[in-house]
Amino acid sequence: MTFWRNIASIAARRLDLAECAECPPGPPGQDPAFSTAVTALGAKLAKADGSADGHEFAAFSQVFHPDPASEQNIHRLYDLARQTTHGFESYAKRLAKRYRSCPQLLEDVLDGLFHIAKADGAVTQDELDYLERVAELFGLSALAFRRLSATHLGAEADDPYVILDVAADADDAAVRSAWKSALSDAHPDRARARGLPAEFIEVAEAKAAAINAAFSTVMRERRELGLAAAG
Repeated sequence: MTFWRNIASIAARRLDLAECAECPPGPPGQDPAFSTAVTALGAKLAKADGSADGHEFAAFSQVFHPDPASEQNIHRLYDLARQTTHGFESYAKRLAKRYRSCPQLLEDVLDGLFHIAKADGAVTQDELDYLERVAELFGLSALAFRRLSATHLGAEADDPYVILDVAADADDAAVRSAWKSALSDAHPDRARARGLPAEFIEVAEAKAAAINAAFSTVMRERRELGLAAAG
């Protein structure tokens, strides 16, 4: 039984090994560098909001399942790492370099870190900043981070992706298709064709305007992200 058997099994199910030629041999559960880096990232996240208690380690154990024989040593390493957030970036960079051909595995790690951040019932802005920085160092896109954040914390009602009912990291074609579908369903002409009173037509017009505005916002954000990446 390996310490990382849970996340290693996720990786085995979800990663295409043909895309991971540069990964270290064997599953992550057999890679000491992976174990050390993820333990440190989880521990330092627990300190990001200014306090670290048993809730975070319990959540860490739920996500990464240390086996009984290893738990005491892992807990000791965790306690040392969580004394300060300093150094978390070097662990993230090391993990990103080692598993740069396995972006899904890195996303799985970030997914687990979100779970740890929620352990005490609230995710602070400092914790969100920490998670966003880890995502950036992992090479994950801003849209992928937005999707993970919405999955764990919920999306704002006025989030343009919520209005369009499409994932934040869906490709442009999927976003455009969702926009057209939503606009077709909400188009004021449909309300008129059903003989609805003027008040309902006004509601439909407002909804259509919101859908168009959401689509414009999404495409503008994507252009800006593209310009930032190009620069």
